[in-house]
Amino acid sequence: MIVIGSVNADLVVRVPRLPSAGETVSGGTFAKHQGGKGANQAVAAARLGAQVTFVGAVGDDVFGRAALADFQTEGVGVSGLQVAGVPTGVALIVVDDAGENQIAVASGANALVDGALVEGALSADSMTVAGGVYLANFEIAHEAVLAGARIAADAGMEIVINPAPARELPAALLALRPMLVPNEGEAHALTGEMEPLNAARVLAARTGAAVVVTLGPSGALVVDDGEAEQMPAPLVEAVDTTGAGDTFCGALAAELATGSPLRDAVRFAIQAASISVTVAGARDGMPSRADVEAALSERSA
Repeated sequence: MIVIGSVNADLVVRVPRLPSAGETVSGGTFAKHQGGKGANQAVAAARLGAQVTFVGAVGDDVFGRAALADFQTEGVGVSGLQVAGVPTGVALIVVDDAGENQIAVASGANALVDGALVEGALSADSMTVAGGVYLANFEIAHEAVLAGARIAADAGMEIVINPAPARELPAALLALRPMLVPNEGEAHALTGEMEPLNAARVLAARTGAAVVVTLGPSGALVVDDGEAEQMPAPLVEAVDTTGAGDTFCGALAAELATGSPLRDAVRFAIQAASISVTVAGARDGMPSRADVEAALSERSA
């Protein structure tokens, strides 16, 4: 599968509660993690056994070199990763004792990921595989997402788009019939609908494809061929929700790449995301396939 998206260094401060506007909350602890929605999704999929090639950009700096080394350790292909003469993206993250977070991002090299970079990476390295899965998010430019989606469509790949952060969906992208995977807030922002079911139906009407809305501890909502189903999540003690949505998207794409039916893939992704929130850090809790399968087996017993 191919993942196109962002790479960030996550600079995380844990505090008892999230600050309000203009407020300083003291007494926190600091940690640095690898991050970026695209990078997180690629790593999540690779840990679950998918053969992943990543397309994106990092800077020629300490954060970029660390990101490259981490990709290689995780088994993510980096032939489409460009090293640029600008800083690597950085995310400033505050996490409270309940595991909720606030995030601000400086895009850095991610802003250089455009249509030309994507087209060059995919064409030069023959990375499209008929029957595979293409996964992208909106932390990079629309033209990059669309360029990759067009190549993926021509190759017969399934297109999965995580529209995060939410912004207008280009008509040219909708015409490629992508599977959209927003969270509840993004679904509302994209449609104006308060109810996730109504929002999912609106989005499905625009794409003519399935829509999966993630609902945090409530699981996920699937709308496919006019049928809707809310699929529950297991009850867990959340330590850090950072990266849970990325784990879900990476797991969903990885499972779809195996040929798994959509609802089975969603069930798998819910379990993977539920495991991920039990450990601090966007990637530290990302599970292996064995972890997810064992948890699913225990739930069904």
